[in-house]
This record gives sequence, C-alpha cells and structure tokens, in this order.
Amino acid sequence: MPFAIITRDKPGHAHVREAHQTAHKAYLDRHRDSLLAAGAMLEDDGLSAHGGVLLLDLESREAAENFVRNDPFSEAGLFSEVLITRWRKAFFDRERLVAL
Repeated sequence: MPFAIITRDKPGHAHVREAHQTAHKAYLDRHRDSLLAAGAMLEDDGLSAHGGVLLLDLESREAAENFVRNDPFSEAGLFSEVLITRWRKAFFDRERLVAL
C-alpha cells in the first residue's frame, strides 16, 4: 500500500543534511524496491533543501514509520517534523489511475 512521507528539516541544520547526504542516498538505494518516488523539497533558489518527499509502497504504517526511523537523516536528528499518510495513486507517471 502506498504511503507519502513528508519531512521538514530543523532550521539551521543544513550542515547535518550535508554531513549525512551520502548515507541517506545509499539508504534509499538499498530500499529502491519500495520507492515509487523520492526527492528533496527545495527553497525557491532551487539549491537549498529544507525537507523531503518520499512515496513508498510498503506493507503497513509500521513499516513506513520504521523506514523513516532508520533513515540516516532521522538518526542524525535532522527532522523537525515527519508526516506519514496513506496515499492514493490518482495519477502516476502521467496516467490517470482513478475513474472520473
């Protein structure tokens, strides 16, 4: 079942994001079979990240919570907020998946 995970970084923690970026990306690579999409939320300058959005296909909310808990960013204390919610794929890869 699909889950959306939205994370927000703690203000002033860009150094934490930078220090753990490689480990975070490796973590995502190890779990690519569950990833539908993932990426950083960026400031308007298009350069500075302030959080992330992950769309994952997981078995349960508990699995989604464990995914976030074990992310190197989370372990390093980067996040000020984490939202986990079930997600309905209404459109995916430019295709409508639900009836009008």
